[in-house]
Amino acid sequence: MTHTGTASIVIVGGGAVGCGVAHSLAAAGYDDILLIEKEPTLAAATTSQAAGLVGQVRNSLDRTRLAMWSVETFSDLESGDTARPGWRQVGSLRLALCDERVEEFRRMQDVANQAGLETRFLDNHEAAALWPAMRFDEVRAVLWCPTDGYLQPSDLAMAYVARARRAGVRFQTGTAVQRILVDDDRVTGVETSGGRVSSPMVINAAGAHAWHLAHSVGIELPIVPVRHEFFVTVAAEGLVPELPVIRIPDATLYLRAETDSLLCGGWEPTSLSLDPNEYPIDGQAPPVREDWDVLATFAEQLAPQFPQVSQLGIRSVFRGWPTFTPDGRFIIGESNRLKGFVMAGGCNAHGVSGSAGIGRHVVESIGDNPSSYVASLSPDRFTDSEWNWTEASAQARGVYEHYYSIDH
Repeated sequence: MTHTGTASIVIVGGGAVGCGVAHSLAAAGYDDILLIEKEPTLAAATTSQAAGLVGQVRNSLDRTRLAMWSVETFSDLESGDTARPGWRQVGSLRLALCDERVEEFRRMQDVANQAGLETRFLDNHEAAALWPAMRFDEVRAVLWCPTDGYLQPSDLAMAYVARARRAGVRFQTGTAVQRILVDDDRVTGVETSGGRVSSPMVINAAGAHAWHLAHSVGIELPIVPVRHEFFVTVAAEGLVPELPVIRIPDATLYLRAETDSLLCGGWEPTSLSLDPNEYPIDGQAPPVREDWDVLATFAEQLAPQFPQVSQLGIRSVFRGWPTFTPDGRFIIGESNRLKGFVMAGGCNAHGVSGSAGIGRHVVESIGDNPSSYVASLSPDRFTDSEWNWTEASAQARGVYEHYYSIDH
C-alpha cells in the first residue's frame, strides 16, 4: 500500500459532525488535521437528508448548554465573510395538547432558566400572530424560544469547511477508509483506497459507518442506524421563511417553512433500523425508500392544527439513517481499549443541530480535564459492560420512537 502522507489528527467522515469537529479542533488551536470522506462530495449522506431544525429547549441542562453553544456558533458563521449556513433565527413554538405536556413544558422552562436561555409562555392569540395559518384553539399551552431557528444542513457543513480550511485543515473526498492501523494498542494511522496515512489519532465521525470503523479495531459499540423521513410540500399561500419552527410533541411532529412550502416530519411509533453487518465499511448503506403510509400519517396528525396540509401535494421526500444509541446519549471521547481512537457519533438525531457543541465536546474529551458530563459520554460505558445487539438495537429504536415522549 502506498504511503500518502501524515497528519496529527485524521477525522473520518465529512458530514456535519465531522466538519464541525474539524472546525472546533482548528478553533482550539490544533493543526495538521486531515478529514477523509468516502463520497465525492462532503455532506452527501445523512446530513443532506436532515431537516435543519435547531432547538435549545431540552429536559437536561447539559444538552441545553450544548444546543446554546451550537446556536452561538451558527450565528457567528452566518455573520462571516465566507460560506454561511443559512441560519434563520426565527424562534420556535412548542405546542402542548394535554395537561401533562404543559407540566413538562414548565419543567423544561426551569432548565432553560438555569442555563440562561430565554423562553416564555404565549397565549394562543400571541402564537396565532406569529403563525396566522395555524389553529391554536385546541392548544393548551405554547412555549416560545426566540433564539431557536433553522438552517440548511449542507450549507452548515460547507461553512465549517470554509473556516477550517482557512485555519489549515485539509479535506480529502472520494477516499474510503478501509481500516485503522494499530501497533501495540495505539493508533498509527489509516489505510484508505488512496493509500496509507500515518497519524497518532483517528476521530470516528463516520455516521452510519461509525460502527464499522470501531468494529474493525475490535471496539464493539451499539451505534444503530434508524430510518427517519420528512416531506416538503408544493408552495402554499401564507408560508414564508420568517415563520417560527413549530414542534407538536403530542402529535410527534415538527414543521417549518421551506421558502414558500411546508416541511413536516415526525417520529414513527414503530421504527425501522439497520444492522450495520448488512453493508460494508467502504460501501453504501441501503437506500431508504419512501414510506407513504408513514408520511400520510404525519399529514393526518397535523391536520387539526393546519387543515391546509390535506390540500397540499408533496414535492419531495427526504430520508436517511441517523444513528441512535440504547441510552439516547452521544458517544464522544477516546476509547480506553485503543490509544488515539476517538469517537464522535451516536448523535440520536442531533448531529446537525448539535454539531458545534459535539465538536466542542470532542475537543474537551481529548484535553487534560474533561467535565464529568463529557467523561460520561465515553465509549467505555459500552466496551466495559455486557450488551447484545438485539437488545441494544431495540432500545435504540425505542429512543427514536419516544423522542417526543414526556420527559424523554
